[in-house]
Amino acid sequence: MSPTSAHTPTPTPRPAVSVIGLGMMGTALAAAFLKAGHPVTVWNRSPAKTGPLVAQGATPAGTAAEALAASPLVVVCLTTYDTVRTVLEPLSGQLTGRTVANLTNGTPEQARDLAAWAADEGAGYLDGGIMAVPQMIAGPHAYAFYSGARELFDAHRETFAALGGTKYVGTDPGLAALYDLALLTGMYGMIMGVMQAYALVGTESVPATEFSELLVPWVGAMLGSAPAWAAAIDSGRHLTDVSSLAVNQEAFPNLLAAFAAQGVSTELFAPVQPLLDRAVAEGHAADGLSRLVGLLRTGPDKGSSTS
Repeated sequence: MSPTSAHTPTPTPRPAVSVIGLGMMGTALAAAFLKAGHPVTVWNRSPAKTGPLVAQGATPAGTAAEALAASPLVVVCLTTYDTVRTVLEPLSGQLTGRTVANLTNGTPEQARDLAAWAADEGAGYLDGGIMAVPQMIAGPHAYAFYSGARELFDAHRETFAALGGTKYVGTDPGLAALYDLALLTGMYGMIMGVMQAYALVGTESVPATEFSELLVPWVGAMLGSAPAWAAAIDSGRHLTDVSSLAVNQEAFPNLLAAFAAQGVSTELFAPVQPLLDRAVAEGHAADGLSRLVGLLRTGPDKGSSTS
């Protein structure tokens, strides 16, 4: 037999996926599924947004119900959970046997409530948090958190891999949103600090580009302490030989005074001072900044490992 007559195995067809919601992120998700070889059905409230994806091979659905019926896995990526409910609730009675993977940004409680509704409808439900901007989807640094029934995640994991890395965080549907929001919290805190720094140096006409050369390595070096803070939080041992809460309490007014004197708003940083004051007043003067986690928690378990 000649080499050219050897049998070539037929590739296994990729599972079909429907994508509901074609904003910038939803469009990126659908395009990634198409590129990975999945048959993709798309629907958006503004039908014109389906055009570029149809040109890439997607099938347009005339209604959300058609998109739901087209695939066993339905990926939803809309602006808010209220919008998700506005789209899905009219489909009551049509979700049985489908898996809904909701990659809309929301809160843990919203995810749990929607999961309960989906269960009542006979649908499987996975909640997801995308840790990427649209341009990063399917790239080496993109990943998403998923939470919900493990068997559902395992069944669709290879499909989700078309979008980037997959990180399963637990059976509680709210955990993906929790992880997502916690990472965004760190991001926003960093960005707000950076913007405040630029605002401050800008009052003396220091170019932001020039100052960034100092700011970036400084913030990176300080972030290197995050694992040590985490270890202190988990162990409940917060003593430090770096910078105590008492030292920070005494030094922090200099920041607020400089902001005010230079004509920069204190609204981002002013709440830190009473937190430091409370920490010292409660007897934690010798502890490090990791102690503040316990003071930030307001729930019944706030004193668990950080008291």
